[in-house]
Amino acid sequence: MKILYTPTLSVPALGAEQRAGILEAAGPAAVLVEARDLAHQRAEVADADVLFGRVPPDVFACQRRLRYYHALGAGVDSILTPELVGSDVILASEKGQVGVHLAEHAFALLLGLTRGLHTALRDPDYRHREPIRREQRELYEQTMGIVGFGGTGREVARRALGFGMQVLAVDVEAVAPEAGVPAVWKPDRLPELLGASDVVVVALPLTKATRHLFTRDLFRQMRPGAVLINVTRGEIVYGPDLLAALDEGLIWGAGLDVTDPEPLPPGHRLWTHPRVIVTPHTAGGSPRRAERAVAVFSENLRRLRTGRPLLALIDKRQGY
Repeated sequence: MKILYTPTLSVPALGAEQRAGILEAAGPAAVLVEARDLAHQRAEVADADVLFGRVPPDVFACQRRLRYYHALGAGVDSILTPELVGSDVILASEKGQVGVHLAEHAFALLLGLTRGLHTALRDPDYRHREPIRREQRELYEQTMGIVGFGGTGREVARRALGFGMQVLAVDVEAVAPEAGVPAVWKPDRLPELLGASDVVVVALPLTKATRHLFTRDLFRQMRPGAVLINVTRGEIVYGPDLLAALDEGLIWGAGLDVTDPEPLPPGHRLWTHPRVIVTPHTAGGSPRRAERAVAVFSENLRRLRTGRPLLALIDKRQGY
């Protein structure tokens, strides 16, 4: 078995112990090849059996016998070409493994807004004391609506419950319940969730169905005092409508790790809007992320050898 590893931001390098673990999991005669530049990737992917990393579509098109593609990154929207979707290649990702740090980042954005940290940090001056205190709010006994109740949505819910919040959730799938969350509604009840929520957290993958899901129509259904948090994919929220909703008072504020467009151009009003915090797609950072990804990949190699179901599988036609 030939395994091609292409380093990414989430797994930028493999240590000796990690390499040994991957090869042990893959079985006798397995080889692990690393390719960082595109030319090297094109050459090595041709006869690779397994790909661990992420490659552009033109590199994937060079493969001839790939069986299993373990994509680094939870979202796979950027690699789901017709060629990959129509192929027999098994696709898995970091799906279900990034929820902890995305949820923590969601609360960093939320608390930054509700406690006025963004104002204090942008212009450090004691004169902001009274204006900040007038705008501050508590999360306790407020309602959080979570749109998308997969791994990230569940981790967000657990933290919200710890803050004494009530939690509502919607998901297109019939997902398992979560302690403290009374029910997971179907998408037809999204307007009800929006109207009842003081905070709305987007925890969805980007698919054809979710691209620009949040437009003016949905913002009109939210509470004027609501805060929108997005830590998954920027294009789920239509950027111009979000800015208009903030300006017109349809919603109170937004915490964004991902934006539409992305990257957000220098000078864009969202960077300095008084009721917005933007971070440059950094929620995925964690010193523990690589070890989790390598562990799941290694386990999947063992399962692949013995014919057992793989973990973190992607339905290529659904997009998640």
